[in-house]
Amino acid sequence: MRRSAAMNCGSGPAPATMVRCRQCSASVAAPPGARAVQCMQCCCVTRVGGAGRQLSVVRPIPNFGGGRGKKRAVLVGIKYTNTRACELRGPINDVKCMRYLLTERFGFANDCVLILTDEERDPCRQPTKNNIRMAMNWLVQGCSSGDSLVFQFSGAGVQVPDCSGEERDGMDEAICPLDSFQQGPILDDEINQAIVRPLVHGVKLHAIVDACHSATVLDLPYQCTFSKQYGCLRWRDERPLNGAFKGTSGGQAVLISGSSNGKTQMNMMPGPDVTVGAMTHSFIRAVECEPRTTYGHLLTSMRTIMRNGGGNCNLQGPAGGCIRKVANFSGVEEPQLSSACKFDIHREPFCM
Repeated sequence: MRRSAAMNCGSGPAPATMVRCRQCSASVAAPPGARAVQCMQCCCVTRVGGAGRQLSVVRPIPNFGGGRGKKRAVLVGIKYTNTRACELRGPINDVKCMRYLLTERFGFANDCVLILTDEERDPCRQPTKNNIRMAMNWLVQGCSSGDSLVFQFSGAGVQVPDCSGEERDGMDEAICPLDSFQQGPILDDEINQAIVRPLVHGVKLHAIVDACHSATVLDLPYQCTFSKQYGCLRWRDERPLNGAFKGTSGGQAVLISGSSNGKTQMNMMPGPDVTVGAMTHSFIRAVECEPRTTYGHLLTSMRTIMRNGGGNCNLQGPAGGCIRKVANFSGVEEPQLSSACKFDIHREPFCM
């Protein structure tokens, strides 16, 4: 395991409580404030008591860095090398390709794109739970009308039983930081409170999440998916059954993710053994092919690319030139979109 304790940028050790794994009954140490823990033996996620606690805001430390332009992004890619989790192939290249797309196609300044990967040497750029939470707070802190924000996560996702009565399927979704086995995953309601609720009028957030079980990982109230019954894109009401508010403070939040079975697949292509995530690949390719498009056409294009097995993997940027393989590490079956509010998906132009 990596030096997880040293990656929290100054946070010292604190006493933990023991939680019984809901699957294998092993004792798992839960750090203070954790809302869920991941078992090192079976990888199952178990909720910690006190599910109604509010997420404590983790303020970025002074040397955290990052520019404060009107366009800002946080890109997180985790391979989980040298951890108990299975190593993923693709997340680092996802981040490199996304950074190229944002800076070269959408005018994001390099110093306004904050990157966290497990290849970074700076402890504050390691994708630990504490660092990801600080990065999310950095992204939305002081946001104002006209801001365009992007949050990307490529890595592992998990589910944990919901005990608050919010989830229609009875399960919370979560993303796994590098130190998930020590600090626990980051739950969807935590992510919602961190980067959705603070969005004020005139601010737009796009989240692109390539992880299994990530379809509703921002806990947004409306979901747009391909309906088998009607053969087209349709909105579905995902507002919590208990009436909890999951919207913004006047801004707009959009999540582009995918329904998934959690099974890894590899779409083989000739050439060097370099990979990119299937969901991220389809998103970038669709945008590259038609920079001026609508959200509806974007989803349709992504769906076509996925169903064609990726097509020619000719992504642009520092990683794109040598990529010849698409890794479906998130088990994506269909792209889908979630939003803080419903809109005409076939007329609304896509722009970051």
